[in-house]
Amino acid sequence: MSAAPSSTLETIARIRQEVCILHAELTRYGLVVWTAGNVSARVPGHDLMVIKPSGVSYDDLTPEQMVVTDLYGVPVAGDADGEWGNPGLSPSSDTAAHAYVYRHMPDVGGVVHTHSTYATAWAARGESIPCVLTMMGDEFGGSIPVGPFALIGDDSIGQGIVETLKNSNSPAVLMQNHGPFTIGKDARDAVKAAVMCEEVARTVHISRQLGEPLPMDQAKIESLYARYQNVYGR
Repeated sequence: MSAAPSSTLETIARIRQEVCILHAELTRYGLVVWTAGNVSARVPGHDLMVIKPSGVSYDDLTPEQMVVTDLYGVPVAGDADGEWGNPGLSPSSDTAAHAYVYRHMPDVGGVVHTHSTYATAWAARGESIPCVLTMMGDEFGGSIPVGPFALIGDDSIGQGIVETLKNSNSPAVLMQNHGPFTIGKDARDAVKAAVMCEEVARTVHISRQLGEPLPMDQAKIESLYARYQNVYGR
């Protein structure tokens, strides 16, 4: 096999660095414990993705440990000289789910999974988070939906993510009895969605302890979403 083009190697190195750094955001915002959770990113221009290795402590993660796989979750050897440098570590146990999302949602460039406390509590109840905050209108364009129960091990979770989000504005789905998965145009965007998902899950939960949250008119939710997605910060 001929050596991989230098541009490909540079792209993979950059994505590995980004994915490694973004895992620190999960711990910074208290979205994960121990080695649970993962961030992945699509490699632009290639049928490849980069994802966290399985079972490695967040404190010990390095860019070189990030595993490169194809879009079926199979680690790639790279070129004949091993320049892609897969470290011999197994990819995350959620790799098949991430890979399925990339295959079936071509606009998605990043996927994140956490077991963040409040969002996972909603998932354990199999209950969507209602859109009762302007911030939810901005970020999610409506309620955060619940996806079906699915076991880890194949792409069943990925199928549930895609089926739930394909007709939704929300970049987050609460997989029943499991936890949140989020998507984005890139990995950073997906991490932001994970952070915001946990924040609104917590706020709406607290609101319900005080009484029933006030519903928002659908037209206002749509207006908030359109403004935030197309005007805010531009």
